[in-house]
Amino acid sequence: MRLERKHFVAIWLTVFGLLAHSAGALAQAAADPRVADLVQAGKVRIGVFPSFQYSKTAAGQPQGLAFGISRALSARLGFGEVLTIEHPTPPKVIECVKSGECDFGFMLIDPARAIEVNFTPPFVRSDFTYLLPSNSSIQSASDVDRSGIRIAAVRGHASTIALLRVIKQASPVYAESYEGAVDLVSSGKADAFASIREMLMQCSAKLPGSRVLGDSYQTNLAGIAVAKERSGRLAYLTEFLDDMKRSGELKKILDGADLRGVEIVMPKASN
Repeated sequence: MRLERKHFVAIWLTVFGLLAHSAGALAQAAADPRVADLVQAGKVRIGVFPSFQYSKTAAGQPQGLAFGISRALSARLGFGEVLTIEHPTPPKVIECVKSGECDFGFMLIDPARAIEVNFTPPFVRSDFTYLLPSNSSIQSASDVDRSGIRIAAVRGHASTIALLRVIKQASPVYAESYEGAVDLVSSGKADAFASIREMLMQCSAKLPGSRVLGDSYQTNLAGIAVAKERSGRLAYLTEFLDDMKRSGELKKILDGADLRGVEIVMPKASN
């Protein structure tokens, strides 16, 4: 009887401890006015589009770096709900963030986008390069910018904006999606496909004999986009990402997403 009572007490102490921890986390988040609105709503709404940061499982469930980071944030704030608001392109995500329909969005940092929204410091780094069909003689990124070369690019993506700054002789051929760009290459309507390395490596599997160049035409940085008037939220997210980097939690999420050619950008050392 005494043994049963000890077990009963131990179980209740464990439950009480877990409840106290959750209540403490919630109280801490609620005490921070920078995210008080998110805590009151009991969920975070993230703006996403198909990219190396976000995709869906075969069962239609959200997955990827953006979703993993958002789940960690919601756990810190004391709730678990993450609502993904999907859009076809980054400009649509920016509109969502600006209108307040998204609490924040995940995308690559670009000067043109920074005019419309604010960004946290970058949390991962990758690069832009080219996917080439099996019959291509191109060996490096510098070889792509030649007269007569047609480059497939997804409209509105940061990789496309960067491409237009780089090329002087080649011509862009626009698609509305990654699938559309792959179709342009496979049908012979484009000689290369310019995008982020991780997505090109995934697309290469759909184009037999194709290859992704080893070098790149630009290194790029990913951040979280926040509405201009939400400076407090931006500061909180910046601190949260720094904590994730230092603790190793971001690396676990990155490793779980199995992203190739993507590395963490560590926070700058304070003076």
